[in-house]
Amino acid sequence: MGYQHIEISNQDAIRTVTLARAGARNAQSQALLDELDQAMREAAADKTVRVVIIGGQGDHFSAGHDLKEAQASRADFSVEERWAYESLRYFDYCMRIWDFPKPVIARVQGACVSGGFMIANMCDLVVCSDDAFFSDPVCHTLAAAATEVLIHPWVMGLRRAKEMLFTGERVTAEQALQMGMVNRVVSRAQLDEETMALARRVAAAPPFALTLVKKSLNRTLDAQGLRTALSAHFDVHQLSHMSEEFAQVKKKGLAQAIQRNKSGDSA
Repeated sequence: MGYQHIEISNQDAIRTVTLARAGARNAQSQALLDELDQAMREAAADKTVRVVIIGGQGDHFSAGHDLKEAQASRADFSVEERWAYESLRYFDYCMRIWDFPKPVIARVQGACVSGGFMIANMCDLVVCSDDAFFSDPVCHTLAAAATEVLIHPWVMGLRRAKEMLFTGERVTAEQALQMGMVNRVVSRAQLDEETMALARRVAAAPPFALTLVKKSLNRTLDAQGLRTALSAHFDVHQLSHMSEEFAQVKKKGLAQAIQRNKSGDSA
């Protein structure tokens, strides 16, 4: 299919999928998310692809979900409509990246916020620039119970996840490296080159062996309750949309909430 909101490029066995809404800090519109999911399906089916890189065009990886679009088209969704929309485009799409049969590397620069945080942390490896930062301020800005996929404690530890979500403060690239949430921190100038070098090293391994070891590694977390915990949190997140606190945010306008979030148009 032809893509309008993402870009696809190939180098040997490496496919790079780039979020291409740089003017909106790669805020995730419905169309962008649908295209990303389709691109990942195509990469999974393509036997010439051994590793996928997910990156963002411009200065930022992604400022999260597009709240301006949400305000315009989904502010008056019923419980059932919101559940169906977010279950598919936020939860299921993310889990398909988590379960992707080939290694996936996130290439992160600048803002990696809320919905952007979810996508990056669904990936197997994360390489980020030294100016990258990670944030999920929606408890403060939207009165929402974090994002739809509460991957945070699984990738950064429980106490750091609580601090991040309770305060809405940013985690720097160096802090993310120290806590084991990212694999490598490099200069912005070296980000593309270093990410591609890592992807090539991974792609050199036999592909079926990579598929099997990824499955086993992910099952390790499944055995600890990851999938059950993520599903349970999605229900709680939906409940937070029914609170009086969220109603007040919605009354003022979802898009206005981003004015309190210097990270960009995100959720």
